[in-house]
Amino acid sequence: MKRISKILLGLALLLTGTLVAALIAYRVPDQPVAALLAKWAQPPSQFVGVRGMQVHVRDEGPRDDRVPILLLHGTGASLHTWDGWTGILAREHRVIRFDLPGFGLTGPSPDGVYTIESYVDTVLAVADALGVQRFVLAGNSLGGYIAWATAALHPERVARLILVDAAGYPYESQSVPLGFRLARMPVLSVILRDLLPRKIVESSVRDVYGDPSKVTPQLVDRYFELNTRAGNRQALVARLDQTRPGSLAERVHDIRMPTLILWGARDHLIPLESGQRFAREIDGSRLVVFDGLGHVPHEEDPGRTIEPVLGFIDSGSPL
Repeated sequence: MKRISKILLGLALLLTGTLVAALIAYRVPDQPVAALLAKWAQPPSQFVGVRGMQVHVRDEGPRDDRVPILLLHGTGASLHTWDGWTGILAREHRVIRFDLPGFGLTGPSPDGVYTIESYVDTVLAVADALGVQRFVLAGNSLGGYIAWATAALHPERVARLILVDAAGYPYESQSVPLGFRLARMPVLSVILRDLLPRKIVESSVRDVYGDPSKVTPQLVDRYFELNTRAGNRQALVARLDQTRPGSLAERVHDIRMPTLILWGARDHLIPLESGQRFAREIDGSRLVVFDGLGHVPHEEDPGRTIEPVLGFIDSGSPL
């Protein structure tokens, strides 16, 4: 018995030592937002006071556009994920994008609430602060969830809807990014608040690309550095706990505005079946599937994915 106790004690000490070594080797301290501004808040970035937060916003394109385009990013991302689309859209349209609460330079929500309804309130508050009443609303992943929820709950504000590999229905993933898996584990999620090995971030980004060879060191730097913004790692754990697929799903049938659904055929996080279900349940919607692209097709290949968007925005009845 004593021998077994010594063995168990030795294993416990070894495990503790390994954990301490990991904390020392991989600890990445939170970065104050001021330390990230020079690199990630270049013009035309601005900060808008909304719901007790300073929301990082980029508002580009012609100001006489009556119905601007609002772009909402997904979990772990930032407004920069839309760089490719914005460069094309802003030639003729006003394009507004911002870092959602808990992400990017906006950072955590002061009330710690990350429900879909709270995110919808933030979308409307940002639009109000910028003097925008109606808009075309596009969102990817979590941003897609927020976009269709906004359209269902406040249809008078949304002229057209664009869903890009949108969340919202219950689903079974073929592959979940490592960072998301760790954030969902009670014990490891606490450790994740201090640890963020760059390899985990790289693995997570590669996992959502259809062609992982497109993931550059510069792209990994962006995801890595913005996720170290003070409070973002804690907010990710809270967001994953509070926002579950299936909430409000019965409201999808209420969406009546013109809707375009884009999906990467190699999306291993949210399967194509979800896109097909959106297409069935939103009357008159159109589904476009992109071979070879993954969960963030707008970022992976902005030139190819923007083509149906341009036709969708500029055709049909006036906005």
